[in-house]
Amino acid sequence: MTTPAGWYPDSNAPGTERWWDGTAWTAHTRPVQAQVPAAPVPGFGPQTMPMHQSALARGGSGGKSRVVALVTAGVVLVAAVATAAVLLGKDGSAKPESAPSVSEPAPTMADPKNTPATTPPATDGSALLTDQLNGISMPIPAGWEKSDSSLDEGTTMVTDETYECPVGGSPLCRHGRVSSITATQTGDSSVEALARKDIVTAADDAYEEDAVGNRIHGGIKSHTVLKSQSVAVAGRAGYLVRWRVTTGAGPGGYVQSLAFPSTVGSEALVVVRFAFDAGPQGPELTDMDKIAASIRPIGDSTSGGVGSSIGPG
Repeated sequence: MTTPAGWYPDSNAPGTERWWDGTAWTAHTRPVQAQVPAAPVPGFGPQTMPMHQSALARGGSGGKSRVVALVTAGVVLVAAVATAAVLLGKDGSAKPESAPSVSEPAPTMADPKNTPATTPPATDGSALLTDQLNGISMPIPAGWEKSDSSLDEGTTMVTDETYECPVGGSPLCRHGRVSSITATQTGDSSVEALARKDIVTAADDAYEEDAVGNRIHGGIKSHTVLKSQSVAVAGRAGYLVRWRVTTGAGPGGYVQSLAFPSTVGSEALVVVRFAFDAGPQGPELTDMDKIAASIRPIGDSTSGGVGSSIGPG
């Protein structure tokens, strides 16, 4: 049993959370997230006295009689509501709803390795690809799905249909793939330098060799640079490079590396890699721009920031 990846209190830096990737601590940190106080119950604020206490405070038998009358009326009302609920349940016209379950907050811990694993609560983000580590999300287009393959690097979505690879060896090729990856040990200090370097890796991973070393597309024979430009993504200054690659078999495809600073923690550099097959079976090339423009900080459903759209290259 291992503790799931997530943000946990950093025992070496009070007031700070550090990212646990499921096996080890990473360099990503962020301030402890403030808890939103619960809204006060109407009629029971610090300056408001409950009605029955107010009546007693005024004193006198009249006040006590009113309290008794109010309590009696309340009991009668509750009994009537309960009776109606039972009757409705019997004739099938309506059924009482069960109380919603309440998820307990994630426990704080000094060392996840020594703590039993916990199951995170379910969310309603099934239509989003969410990269918790880098603090971004993007909608999953129609015809795409989250990838659950252990061979995929980072947080990945793929087109939902598979096909026989052009050179064979695998029936699991996909027409489209998008992955959000933390750029580690690159030594690059700028998003432009990172994007220009990463595009080579993105092309090789998609069309040169697969994760187990098979040249399922016959290898890359040549490439053409289609875009190389500055962009804004998730409200941050980024840079993208896009290639059209020609392969030894099949129609080839388009690859893109989009680099920008993370929206959380130490703002480490992030790269989102795109790989779209060319030809009529591949996704529309304009979908690359749409997906890139849809990247948002987690929890932001409004805008990626000024200039977040991808301009012509």
